Amino acid sequence: MTYFIDKILLLLVLVYMLVPFAITRIWGIGVTLHGRPGRRIAFTFDDGPDPAYTPRLLDLLKRKGIRATFFVLGSKAERYPELIRRIREEGHLIGIHNYKHLPNWLMSPKHVRRQQVERSADIIERITGERPTYYRPPWGLLNLGDIFTLRKNFRIVLWSVMGHDWVKEKGLKPLKERILDQLKPGSIILLHDSGDTVGAEIDAPELMLAELDAILDDERMQGYACVRVDELLEAREARQRPVPASQMNP
Repeated sequence: MTYFIDKILLLLVLVYMLVPFAITRIWGIGVTLHGRPGRRIAFTFDDGPDPAYTPRLLDLLKRKGIRATFFVLGSKAERYPELIRRIREEGHLIGIHNYKHLPNWLMSPKHVRRQQVERSADIIERITGERPTYYRPPWGLLNLGDIFTLRKNFRIVLWSVMGHDWVKEKGLKPLKERILDQLKPGSIILLHDSGDTVGAEIDAPELMLAELDAILDDERMQGYACVRVDELLEAREARQRPVPASQMNP
């Protein structure tokens, strides 16, 4: 009997974790992985705001004339509201990345929605006066219930280009090459402006900043407009909308 119960529990765990992984990360159902092909791409930054690296990143983006998207932790937004205000004032989009950097697989859908996502949205709304509507779970991991409970009020955004920038080189291709080799029209690029989460190296954003500067100056970036995620997706959705009859040429 115990063996049978263990098998049932294992099956339930697999369904709770691995089914949403396949649905979202492999098939892209219920989430956004990229924009429609075009000459627009979106840089996104997770795990901040960080007092050491986020201001320097904002300086770089301002110097390059680029607007980006920041998926922030609610706990850090509480600690550094001035950085949240600066992100918004400089024209960037703020999304949610949970209250703490915890995997949704280890939490109930109710806890994720109330204590991680909505709690963070409340914090950011108090700071900026604007409620965020975009969400990216830590490590891109959703549980089965998240797909149903979060999509009502939030758009779940993952990525199509991952820089693996939370660790320093260690035999990998340079970050610049990893990004540019994967880059395609409509790409959503995942980078990090903080290195204090589990599995990351604390000073990894130092390398990211240097490499991002070089990436943005590379000739392979010519012709790409770097926009916020909402701008990227608005362009995609505009193409999908039917043209009203009144606007059609006779």
